Amino acid sequence: MITREATEQDLDILLEFEQGIVSAERPFNSTLIEGKIHYYDLLHLIKSEDTLVLVTEDNNEILASGYARIKSPENSYSNFDRYAYLGFMYVKPEYRGKGINKLILDKLTSWARSKDISEIRLDVYSQNESAIKAYEKAGFESLLTTMRMKIE
Repeated sequence: MITREATEQDLDILLEFEQGIVSAERPFNSTLIEGKIHYYDLLHLIKSEDTLVLVTEDNNEILASGYARIKSPENSYSNFDRYAYLGFMYVKPEYRGKGINKLILDKLTSWARSKDISEIRLDVYSQNESAIKAYEKAGFESLLTTMRMKIE
């Protein structure tokens, strides 16, 4: 099993992964529109100097993906001037629970460290208990909960 940078040749499977992410998130978010949703401009992310897109493969089959993107904080009062935002974290369902996501997290963390980044953030739905447990196990802690209310 290897983890490597994603290439343009990986786009078809990465687009499938994106829809897998959308499908997994639908039960947690009633505000998502029906049909295909594109969260990411994957080609742009692959080509970006400030982003590392990774895939994990085994026997030439891509099993998982994730990215780290260097961003600036939205406010002026943070004690850091840049952070790595993680996204596009996906593992094919039949390969979950085998430590593949941790492989990607470790490589993305190493990349961020090599860019002198000391803060890493990601978003996860508060009802997605299995993902929260996995991220906590990797060292993440909850920071902020976004709340919503539909009014009619």
